[in-house]
Formats: sequence, structure tokens, C-alpha cells
Amino acid sequence: MSADRPVLWTPSRQRAEASRMARFMRWLAAERGMDFDDYDALWRWSVTDLDGFWSAIVAFFDIRFDTPPTAVLAERRMPGAVWFPGARLNFAEHMLRQAEKTPDAPALIVRSETFGRREMTWAELRAQVASVAAHLRAMGVGQGDRVVAILPNTETAVIAFLATASIGAIWSLCAPDMGHVAILDRFRQIGPRVLIAQDGYVHAGRMIDRRAALDSIVAGLPSLEKLVLVPVAGDLPEGALGWSDLTGDRAAPRFEPVPFDHPLWVVYSSGTTGNPKPIVHGHGGILLEGSKMSLHLDLSAADRFCWLTSSGWVMWNAQFTAVGQGATLVTFDGAPNHPDMLELWRVAAEERLTYLGLGAAFVTVCMKAGIRPRDSVDLAALRSLGTTGSPLTADGYEWVYDAVKPDLWLAPISGGTDFCGAFVGGNPMAPVRAGEMQCRFLGDAVRAFDEDGREVVGQVGELVCTEPLPSMPLFFWGDEDGSRLRESYFDTWPGIWRHGDWIEITPEGGAVIYGRSDATINRRGLRLGTSEIYRAVEALEEVMDSLVVDLEFLGRDSFMPLFVVLAPGCRLDDALKDRINAAIRENVSPRFLPDEIVQIEEVPRTLSGKKLEVPVKKLLLGGDPERIVNRDSMANPASFDALIAYANARNRGEKRPANG
Repeated sequence: MSADRPVLWTPSRQRAEASRMARFMRWLAAERGMDFDDYDALWRWSVTDLDGFWSAIVAFFDIRFDTPPTAVLAERRMPGAVWFPGARLNFAEHMLRQAEKTPDAPALIVRSETFGRREMTWAELRAQVASVAAHLRAMGVGQGDRVVAILPNTETAVIAFLATASIGAIWSLCAPDMGHVAILDRFRQIGPRVLIAQDGYVHAGRMIDRRAALDSIVAGLPSLEKLVLVPVAGDLPEGALGWSDLTGDRAAPRFEPVPFDHPLWVVYSSGTTGNPKPIVHGHGGILLEGSKMSLHLDLSAADRFCWLTSSGWVMWNAQFTAVGQGATLVTFDGAPNHPDMLELWRVAAEERLTYLGLGAAFVTVCMKAGIRPRDSVDLAALRSLGTTGSPLTADGYEWVYDAVKPDLWLAPISGGTDFCGAFVGGNPMAPVRAGEMQCRFLGDAVRAFDEDGREVVGQVGELVCTEPLPSMPLFFWGDEDGSRLRESYFDTWPGIWRHGDWIEITPEGGAVIYGRSDATINRRGLRLGTSEIYRAVEALEEVMDSLVVDLEFLGRDSFMPLFVVLAPGCRLDDALKDRINAAIRENVSPRFLPDEIVQIEEVPRTLSGKKLEVPVKKLLLGGDPERIVNRDSMANPASFDALIAYANARNRGEKRPANG
């Protein structure tokens, strides 16, 4: 219940009234005659009158159609909703409108270990996009063709994407640190014509040469016609075009109007347990979702925005929420812990960031490292902090207000790659409670369902969305009959999106995420999300990270091992095991005490930082390690070896592996 989660911050009246959310509410009152008493009333309207809400988003954000739509929502169903039929527009054109207003203001600031600091104005960004687009056209790239890239989070990826979108071609991006097999698993599915890549990069002070991997990727993509290279590790190979040759022409900007549901990009599920799902989003849906999200992030052209993200994570795509509002985008390309854990916070201070986004895991690492950014750097400009990737614990909230800045709006969000958005997150007009997200996002008909499909409030249930969103997938590439899409989201309750997370909706309208529902712990009939145990265990200063799985055996009691990563100098002796068990007993329940506690060096994670609970569970239930996880889609593939050793030891009947 919210009453058990203390309020850590409340916006001043001035800040609340100056927020984009408050301005939107005042606009609704003035322009539409709709005066809402509070946010909850606004949210209820937004998920009931879908035509009224989404047409208001279009008008408030001045979204321009080259051809107007004949309706807002022609077919209200999931999957298969038909949004804004007949409308034509271009996503890239909307992203670059700020160039008309403030051409000499900074659009992009790049902080890169490889390239140093770079800055680009809106006029320069628009000009380079136009130049690259002209070269793509000269290569024969047109509407519907696929342009793929293997690039870090720098200006090259931003320019290349906007150029691709401007001509109606389809974009797809992977990070340079991904394994070549994982990249081929993604790109082979969509048959690209052009590949734009960087052949190396610097990370944590070390040059990483990717030329051999790049050769394998090019050889594995028979549809490729052109390779464009950013040379870092070596010279430009024969037959490749240099990126710099594409950016210097004085081409006139051209934006091809495309249908509202024309494919914009292909993003991918994690791919850790099978072939990654190629998820296709459209120009119009992503434009509307990003515009709406800017209300919940409280972004405007006055902001300087940075989200710590790999280019292979959907948060790279979500950065365009800020670009679309005319904010200055600061991209970070490097190791945030090099030369020490204060590096990202130094960048935040030096670039005068007003909004900084992080993975929740990074906050935990900072907290465990004992750093206090407010004592070391000047964060006077920082107004807002976002987190995502995994649930942020109440301790993480408290650390932010103690060690980062007391007067700061902390607004974690939770959503997914699936629709490139968030279901729950921040409301700049509301107080912040420890461990709780403030609201359900506007337009998102998010509910918690029990096993029988009944809505529950104040208790944990399945996160579902009962109404369509414009940014939901158009389709999965290659899923001709739509069966894979239906199985992914609509197999439990037809016509209702099941997201796969445990969520509690509080009576006050807040939300708490309790982890993945497919990794649920079931101890003698009582179910629990894994995040409850992580909160208890990782609150101990000795425990840096943890992973728990519940092994359910047919006709037998379950077996639940807990894997822990310890702080340097700590060892897993009986005294520490007793402390871990006591933390679970006191903060969760004696019913959820682990059957075994095992020390490991690292928790296996996806590239976006999620713990690999389901693959570990399958492994310990006897699954083939080569089949249940794709190591090329892991952030730390070697970490799986310790779990394989543990599984083998269990199969041999040994009590514990050598490091247990």
C-alpha cells in the first residue's frame, strides 16, 4: 500500500504548474472545454475516449499531416487496430522542426571515449541528415528498403536514422559490442540493402577492434549492396564507402510523406531464449507515443537530456522523445565507470543536464560503491532523474535523494521494447513515494488482473493493457499470419495485451512492478515476484547483486536456490547466510527462504540489463545450455558458465558446486 511507502519529494506549486502536464490540462480546458479535477480523472478520460485523447495529442503537439486522416481510430481492436487511416506524414521531419526555430542552438552533444566531445547545432544536424539522405537515394534506397547499422550511441547513428526515415526507408540498429551471431540473427531476418558500421571503438580506455566480426556479418548478409564504414580500428577497406563522404554535400532537405502506419524501424526482443522477434513500429505511432511521453518526462526545448543507453537497447530509440521536443540531446558513448564511478555524474555536471536517465542497475551499483555525486560535482542544473530496465528499490530512491540531490524529481518508468514506450512512470505534478511509480501513463489502459482475468487494486496481478495504443507493433517481420504476434501478447486473454510483468496498482493510482510473471516463485501455493526477494537481499551491504529461481518439479516440492554476487572482500560464510535469510524472513516471509545460497561472480543479464531468470530456471531443470540461451545476446556471456557448473553438479547429486 502507498501508506507504507514514505513520500520523499513533493513538487513545489511553481514547478507543478509549469510542467508540460499542467500546460496540457490547461490547454484541454481552454481549447476543448474539458476541466479535470485531478490526474486520475484525466487518465480515466484518456483510456475511455481514445479518439478524443489522441486527437488532443495531435493538436497540442502540432503534429502535421501532409494528408489529413479520415478518422482517429477506425478499428478499435487488438491486435489490428487501425489508427489515423489516410494520414500521411514523416517522423524525421517532425524531429527536425526545431531547426526552423533555433538553427544555431545545440541539437546534439556527443561525449565519446572514441571521439571525444562533439557538438552540433540544429542547422548542422538538418544539413547532414539531408546530405546522407541524398546519398542513400543515389544508392537506390527507397521507401520500404532496409538500412541497418552497427554503431555506438553517437551522432552518426542519429543522423543515419533520420536520413533513412526521411526517405521512407526502414531503419534497424545493433550495438558494436554485440556478438556477430546475435547481429546476424537480427539483420538476416529483414534483408537489408545498406549497412552502416563502425569498425572499432574505445571502451574503458581500451581499443576494441571489430573488423573480423564485421567481415563475418557482411559475408552473412547476402542482400547487402553497400557498406558504409566509420573507420576507427583500420583503413577503409576496398569497396566500402566512408561515412565522411556522405555528410558534406549541400543537399536540400526532403521528407517523403508516408502513411501513418508505414514502418519506421525494426527493433528486437532480447533474443536470449530463441530467435529475436523483429518488432516493426510505424512513423505515426512512434511520433504520437513520444509526444505523449514528453508530458510524463516533462520535457521541452529548454532541456538538456541524456539517457545512459547502449545503441542496442530501446532506450536509444526513446531518446527521440527529447529530440522531438527540441531539447538538446547529450549522447554518452563509453564506460560510465571509467576512470571511476563518478564519470557519468561528471558529464551530467559539465553538460548542465536537466534530465538524466539511467538503468536501475546502475543506481544500485553507485549506491553499493558508496559514491555521493552531490559531494563531488555540481548538479545544480539537474531537475529530473529517470530509471528503467528493472524495478528501482526503495533503497535506490532514498540513495538518490540523499547522495544525488534532495530537490530532484525522481521518476522511474516501466514499459517495453514491444511498443517503444512506458505503461507506468512519472507525473511531474505528484509526490514521489519510495519504491513506487507515480501513475499509469495517459492513453495506457493498464490494469492488474488476477488469474481469472478480474481487475484487482492494492494487490499484485498480471500487467495488462485493455485498449490499443498507436505505437503497438504493426507486425513482426516475417510473421505472415500474425500468429507469433498473437502468441506473444494475446494468448492468455484474447483482445487484451498481457505484458508479462507483475504489477500492483495502488488505490491512489500509483504502481509497483514486481518482476517478470514468467519467473514467478510459487512456494506451497503462495506466489511472489522475484523483485521482492531482490529488494530484501540487495539491501545488505555485502550483497552487490542476486538472482533467484524457483524450480518446480512435477509432484514434488519446489527447490529455490539464491545466487549472490558479493562485495569485494566478502565471503559467503554461515554468518552471512544467516543475515541473508534473516533479511528475507523479516522483509518478505519465512516461506520464501532459499533452499540454498550460492556465490557467483556475476548475474547473467541481457544487453539491456535484465536478469536472465527464465533461462537459468530452464538450465537448472535440465535444459540444454546451447539451446536455452543465445550467449551473443547477453551482456556478460561468460557469467553463464558458473550456472552450468552448478547445474552439472546438481545432476551428479553433489550438494554444491566448487564455488558454493
